Amino acid sequence: MKLVLGSDHAALDLRHFLAERLESEGHTVIQVGASSPDSYDYPDAADAAVKVLNFGEADLGILICGTGIGISIRANRHPGVRAALCTTEFMATMAREHNHANILCLGARVLGTEQAAFVVRAFLTATPSDGPRHLARIQKIDGRINGE
Repeated sequence: MKLVLGSDHAALDLRHFLAERLESEGHTVIQVGASSPDSYDYPDAADAAVKVLNFGEADLGILICGTGIGISIRANRHPGVRAALCTTEFMATMAREHNHANILCLGARVLGTEQAAFVVRAFLTATPSDGPRHLARIQKIDGRINGE
């Protein structure tokens, strides 16, 4: 799978850890955002990752900042993005299955590296549901209500 990983400076170490782990599992990883521990704003990382997704260069995205909150808020301002801030494997699975999330958001100051890896694995292995009630909700999330 092709993935884009983006982060601010606070999450640089976790991003590198996850990128290495994902590449060792056979995924193609594009990294965007901070390139050093110097200050780098999470909205810029979110915008860069969404650009990669929108150009079709990645299948899914993973965004990380200190708490995951700011980067998820920014990512969700882009049309077609369904970014979900998850702290557990169950949340990540439900985000993909029920909400068709295409970006997983994590907090580097919230999760340890191994827990983050478990959450990422759950997100990547879950399959979006094609059940009618879930699809109807996705249409509402995307602003397509009653055939609009």
